[in-house]
Amino acid sequence: MQPGPKNLITDVSGLMVGNAQDDVLKSGTTVLTSAEPFTASVHVMGGAPGTRETDLLAPDKSVAKVEALVLSGGSAYGLDACSGVVDGLRTQGRGFQVGQAIIPLVPGAILFDLLNGGQKDWTENPYRALGRAAFEAAGEEFDLGTAGAGTGALTSMLKGGLGSASLVLDDGTTVGALVGVNPMGSVTTPGDWHFWAANFEIEGEFGGAGPDPNGGLGRSQESRKLMAMRQHSQDRANTTIAIVATDADLSKAQCQRMAIAAHDGIARATVPAHSPGDGDLVFSVSTGARPMTNPERDLTMIGHAAALCLSRAIARAVYLATPAKGDLLPTWSQANSK
Repeated sequence: MQPGPKNLITDVSGLMVGNAQDDVLKSGTTVLTSAEPFTASVHVMGGAPGTRETDLLAPDKSVAKVEALVLSGGSAYGLDACSGVVDGLRTQGRGFQVGQAIIPLVPGAILFDLLNGGQKDWTENPYRALGRAAFEAAGEEFDLGTAGAGTGALTSMLKGGLGSASLVLDDGTTVGALVGVNPMGSVTTPGDWHFWAANFEIEGEFGGAGPDPNGGLGRSQESRKLMAMRQHSQDRANTTIAIVATDADLSKAQCQRMAIAAHDGIARATVPAHSPGDGDLVFSVSTGARPMTNPERDLTMIGHAAALCLSRAIARAVYLATPAKGDLLPTWSQANSK
């Protein structure tokens, strides 16, 4: 396996990603879409998810394909970003056809960034407009780090962000991941230099620091994030939300299996993960461009690759975060500028 040419989820041909953010708000939205509807499913392992239209992604539900997926900051307010995407799709005449009616199907998930130092005193919910802007900005190239849904994200010790990575399997199948990184846990080991995901890094894509040589890691749970928010008594201001995608022709049930496998990528890159205060969620996407020759074997490798991509994408999000006025936590580069 090797990364695709862009090392982004858009190495899966046909997929596009758009970001929109407000730096004063310290929040934003990321949209994944395509010119054609795609098969999608979802799996949730966090204890505090915030979602829209995810029930229809269960394998037993009748609608197999959707037009877009949304990752957004803003907690419950951010779910309205999906409405902005629906507006954009309706303008283009895209959606599920029921008689004369067109219904754009846009599931989404949110992370909590309401206490990150940005100005949240709006009188009109800004996320519908951010969702529309992100949809209209969608393309094959997009920014990582402090961008889109990752604009205001925080890990326990450092700024979080938006990450992406890809792999091309030996048979030519492409797998990619896109993630907003805002967990309760840490993405780096104590000292902020080494990433938990270091063993999966390819060609120095998040700094090349290598694995932490110390043993007995994971027992200390120091959190600058919790200290910064302690005045608000917030233990649920968290979540890692992600999308994994492939060009392999998967059914909705097979997509869900890919999402389940991909959650291992969160656990390998974030300590702890899947807590009661996280809303950890993984959407999964198939564009259906490549038939599988051996479905059981191929799906195993696709799930494995999705987990690898997600671990790397999480580390890339934190590595590429940039400082901004009013930040509560340092970026990885600031913490390691000594």
